[in-house]
Amino acid sequence: MKGVVLAGGAGSRLFPLTKITNKHLLPVYDRPMIYYPIQTLVDAGIRDILIVTGGRNSGDFLRLLANGKQFGLKHINYTYQEGEGGIADALALAEHFADGRKLCVILGDNIIEGSIRAAADAFRAQASGAHILLKEVPDAERFGVAELAGGKIAGIEEKPAHPKSNYAVTGIYMYDSTVFDKIRTLVPSGRGELEITDVNNAYIREGSMSFSLLQGWWTDAGTFDSLLRAANLVAVSPAHRGDSEPDSVERAAAV
Repeated sequence: MKGVVLAGGAGSRLFPLTKITNKHLLPVYDRPMIYYPIQTLVDAGIRDILIVTGGRNSGDFLRLLANGKQFGLKHINYTYQEGEGGIADALALAEHFADGRKLCVILGDNIIEGSIRAAADAFRAQASGAHILLKEVPDAERFGVAELAGGKIAGIEEKPAHPKSNYAVTGIYMYDSTVFDKIRTLVPSGRGELEITDVNNAYIREGSMSFSLLQGWWTDAGTFDSLLRAANLVAVSPAHRGDSEPDSVERAAAV
């Protein structure tokens, strides 16, 4: 299975910080944001990774990451998204890279506490279709929300006013090679974007979508509040703590 990190977009919710750099290069505690999703893929046993970026600062990814030596990689692939066509539009750029293989796709601002290795292994054993990770949250209306019935996903609604469950769709998706055929059938939403929710619902309609529940905390880092939350969570997380461990009292106070 190959990995794709989606790290494009203008990051307008983080202006003025993103007037001078790509959102995914901003710091989350002691590392650039982009480090976390890459490490998530590496920890899941994925070594062939594509970074999809865009905007005026795309060259900074190459300067920062080079060929991925800091992650134990020999090579990182890069591609460029023009404009802001949505998550599915960015994923479409990975078709040549995928070369018929399964993909694990992660949004570049998604940070998790635990590992997705078990979910990745389950999808490796799955003959075809898709697999997504869900997380129970108190504010499901902010996310794509999965409706569960009979142990399966019956459908996904994007930011519903009245969620049918508390299970948010995290920004981690696993797809077989038919994902690109599905993307080609999409029409832009009211936001003018190709929506990943429409891709997921296409798999649900054909009965080939499975899911796992994500263990540990999960957050994005796309707003000032969530960027601060992510930094505070990382600061107290044994899974992310490095040599520069802050004092435990300071860590507790930070949260």
